[in-house]
Amino acid sequence: MKVNDLIHAGSFKVVNEGDNSQREISVPYCCDLLSIAMGKMPEDSAWVTVMGNINTLAVAALADASCIILAENSKLDEAALNKAREQGITVLETELPIFDAALMVYKQLNA
Repeated sequence: MKVNDLIHAGSFKVVNEGDNSQREISVPYCCDLLSIAMGKMPEDSAWVTVMGNINTLAVAALADASCIILAENSKLDEAALNKAREQGITVLETELPIFDAALMVYKQLNA
């Protein structure tokens, strides 16, 4: 499944549609501790987190995540939104809990 497929599935609200819409998603990944995510997140992950700050974008870029999904009504702060736009990082959001959001991605990957 590509990032674009996830966007068009309508399961998540698009905060920033980055320039990577044709990128493959390999797996959902859940983690809110940035140092662990940076070291353990698989490449091409759809990263589900509640962390909506500029450091989240840096970790997503370093770990080579396909996109970020902000769960539990988390929002990007203004600086992070500007950085997401600047770097072309796809950011989605949902009111779902982290596990449920990741499960939704998992189900779409394995449909």
